[in-house]
Amino acid sequence: MPVHDWTRVDAGIFHDFHTVWIGELRTALNEGLLPAGFYALAEQHAGHSVADVLTLHTGQSAGESARLPPDAGGIAVAEAPPRVRRTESVEQAPATRRRTVAIRHVSGHRLVALLGIVSPAKKDRARHVEEFAAKALSALDVGVHLLVVDMFPPGPHDPGGMHGVLLQRLKESDEQVYDVPEDEPLTLMGYAAGVPLRMYVEHLAVGSPLTDMPLFIRPDRYINVPLERTYQATYRGVPSYWREVLEGRNTNGA
Repeated sequence: MPVHDWTRVDAGIFHDFHTVWIGELRTALNEGLLPAGFYALAEQHAGHSVADVLTLHTGQSAGESARLPPDAGGIAVAEAPPRVRRTESVEQAPATRRRTVAIRHVSGHRLVALLGIVSPAKKDRARHVEEFAAKALSALDVGVHLLVVDMFPPGPHDPGGMHGVLLQRLKESDEQVYDVPEDEPLTLMGYAAGVPLRMYVEHLAVGSPLTDMPLFIRPDRYINVPLERTYQATYRGVPSYWREVLEGRNTNGA
């Protein structure tokens, strides 16, 4: 199924889609994609946060916060690198190398990865973009991996896209350091936390199918998240009126 132009509808319509898509992704992860000892939960607090799906690991106590999850399960990067067209590594600043602190969920289990879908509200103000960047970088600083899906083109507050925002801060640059292809303005971003920080980026155009993307559970292991399959399942529930708007068959609701 081709990706739709979500700028044709207001933010509330995408919010409804976003909410259901998160549930589809959580279910897919918990139905066998994650290795034993890992599980996914939908985020349980409000606000402008990078995280929408939390991936947790059950096997670490408070005294084992610096240990990595076991290497059983997942795809080894050395054997099968993620299939994306753009990759880059960044040596993080010394302040970002404090990896002895484990982020924990209320369950007490260690948070190892976050999956976020960017909403229009995260890009509509410079302050919201800054909040997104701060939370994303804070997670990477303590070894939490990220997968970010941005279904909206760059705007005035993220001219290099949300990936460009993060990369600019990682490189501590005052200049824009990343250009989004004009013909493929939507961005999928996988980040493997570590030293160096490794980034796997894919761009796509409206009308293209989604690419499955890596969600890292260790710096050297990942799983492929079925973005296309879960997007299709979610889209089937969109009201017919709004499907017609998204597909260009009804311009009255745009």
